[in-house]
Amino acid sequence: MRRRDMLAATGAATLGLTAFPFGWTAAAEGKRPRILYFTRSAGFQHGVVALKNGDLSFSDKVFIELGKKHGFDVECSKDGRLFDGDLDKYDCLAFYTSGSLTKENNRSPAMSPEGKQKLLDAIAAGKPFVGIHAATDTFRSGGVDPFIEMIGGEFAGHGAQQKAMQKVASPKFPGVGDFGDGFELHEEWYTFKKFNPDMRVILVQETGDMKGGAYNIPPYPATWARMHGKGRVFYTSLGHREDVWTGEPFQKVLLGGLSWTLGHADADVTPNFKQATPDAPTA
Repeated sequence: MRRRDMLAATGAATLGLTAFPFGWTAAAEGKRPRILYFTRSAGFQHGVVALKNGDLSFSDKVFIELGKKHGFDVECSKDGRLFDGDLDKYDCLAFYTSGSLTKENNRSPAMSPEGKQKLLDAIAAGKPFVGIHAATDTFRSGGVDPFIEMIGGEFAGHGAQQKAMQKVASPKFPGVGDFGDGFELHEEWYTFKKFNPDMRVILVQETGDMKGGAYNIPPYPATWARMHGKGRVFYTSLGHREDVWTGEPFQKVLLGGLSWTLGHADADVTPNFKQATPDAPTA
């Protein structure tokens, strides 16, 4: 699988979002942040990360366009061998992945066990990490994999796509201040298990009006942030649908998470799991 470095995107709509401190910070420092957007699918491959006739995926194109607009560069890859190389050249690692990334398949080269450890060590040492949607469906196991401990929770399942409410639990976190108490969105909504309670819950999945047995559970975290050693870790369950990727709520949430992980915006990430979602599962 060849690497696709900062290629121009076409046909990816974005909204006029300006309230993010990428451009002026990058200009002041004379350096644009470089983000690795890693989308290897060793399990189920979502449509938004599937390559189109050898070209970039839909989400690749949207992410690159967001970078052009907000002052960062995006390198898109599915090649797991990258993690045996130099991770210092990336200012942030963004994952939309699935399955055991160290297992071979006919789609893309696997990550080595050493590469996985290097990834986790880099985050613990301060490398920013952003997980999107299926990133919690990565390295699932019978126990709690170190990757799951790092990202903060493990995918458990989902029901039918539907409109549902996201309640804002941390209104001062970058990117969510314009949502008031919350917002409604049509999406594929993940449920989770094995939550790491050492997290700052940003958005809560409100389940009271949702349809389907998968959601007959108490409200639970859907977007969160946490410190993993010295590394800033951010995850959002949003990102399944193409219209979500081009919509304002997801873009604001993603850009806000990037702002915080890169250190361009500060936020209180004191754990609030028990206060925001007291009945969510930790096992």
